[in-house]
Amino acid sequence: MASSVEEIDLYAVLGIERSSSQNDIKKAYRKAALLHHPDKAPADQREEAEIKFKEVSQAYEILQDEQKRHLYDQHGMAAFDPHSGHGGGGGPDLDDILAQMFGMGGGMSGGSGGGRPGRPRRGQNEEQKYQVTLEELYKGKTVKFASTKNIICTHCKGTGGKEKARAGTCERCKGQGATIGLRSVGPGLVTQERMVCDPCSGTGKMFKEKDRCKKCKGKRTTSEKKVLEIYIPRGAREGERITLEGEADQVPDQTPGDIVFTLVEDEHDIFQRAGDDLTAELNVTLAEALTGFSRVVLKHLDGRGISITHPPGKVIQPDQVLMVKGEGMPLKKSDQKGDLYLRIKIIFPESGWTEDAATFATLNTLLADEIPKIEATEVDEVEFDSDADFEEFGANPGDPRAGGGWEDDDDDEGGQPQCQQQ
Repeated sequence: MASSVEEIDLYAVLGIERSSSQNDIKKAYRKAALLHHPDKAPADQREEAEIKFKEVSQAYEILQDEQKRHLYDQHGMAAFDPHSGHGGGGGPDLDDILAQMFGMGGGMSGGSGGGRPGRPRRGQNEEQKYQVTLEELYKGKTVKFASTKNIICTHCKGTGGKEKARAGTCERCKGQGATIGLRSVGPGLVTQERMVCDPCSGTGKMFKEKDRCKKCKGKRTTSEKKVLEIYIPRGAREGERITLEGEADQVPDQTPGDIVFTLVEDEHDIFQRAGDDLTAELNVTLAEALTGFSRVVLKHLDGRGISITHPPGKVIQPDQVLMVKGEGMPLKKSDQKGDLYLRIKIIFPESGWTEDAATFATLNTLLADEIPKIEATEVDEVEFDSDADFEEFGANPGDPRAGGGWEDDDDDEGGQPQCQQQ
């Protein structure tokens, strides 16, 4: 039996090559759909625009699906003839395509041409940020919270009307499900934008006030409070996303989207994190730096005290780093941990800490070998200011080396001093 389906070059309809990628197909469809949209055509050209728009939408509906595209490449449009035996069957659901591409509701001008019902569209995800402490990321945490969301009205099953009541055409969008509005794109510049009709929620239809559902007042959804729970695993990092599937607002004829939490790590007073490692500052006295120590040096994120024994004889230097293996952040789905890096800061005693001459003599004897010997032919005894500010170094002459360093060469073109014009 001969096929009754007219042969169409779908690639030519979208203006692309047969080797085009899925991304190319999507871009071409967006461009062509906007170009041939019936609402943008003059009244005397609207019928022609609707035909072209349907062709563009049909081409996209087939080519964006790998299986349908393969059938089309093998058998042409005959693959979608219900009598051809190729199993294509049915026409494209244009409302479904438009909703996926532009977020528009049903009720488009021209309808879907009697096509098959499309599968439920997926609702938008709800994105939220969740502040979390470093302690919570270290130990893990289960969080319960109350959420208020929209659910399909249980009284009218999401129709918005009383039983057996019939909805009429929305007066605002004239049954289109969308309206044209203006959106600012810059100072003094606006562009037209298609938006979902608010009164009818994109359905293109509305019930008279007396026919509306008493529970949802025609809105098709009601509010519900629900206790939700999220689990933050041990070792989770900032920027990670935790998803509660299907917990976003419900919309009739749509599959609910997800609630997605993005973790935002609070700054910690003691620890800083990099990957699975931690770092902290370790204050040691001058006596400990010279003679060693054995003590609890800090309180970890889980409340444990971390004790370190540094043997005498190994002098601790300023800015030295001690690495403690396995005391960093936990690795997810593992018993292992990163490492802890302790940056040494030596705390010197304040002036006047002792007035015992014998103590000074003893220290001088112990440390004498560490004092450098300088040979000079003549020696002057000078006085000094122990509270000087190094920022004053070279300040009076205006030398760029004032304060201990050159100014940024980028401040002056070519790094050369600039002469002031008289």
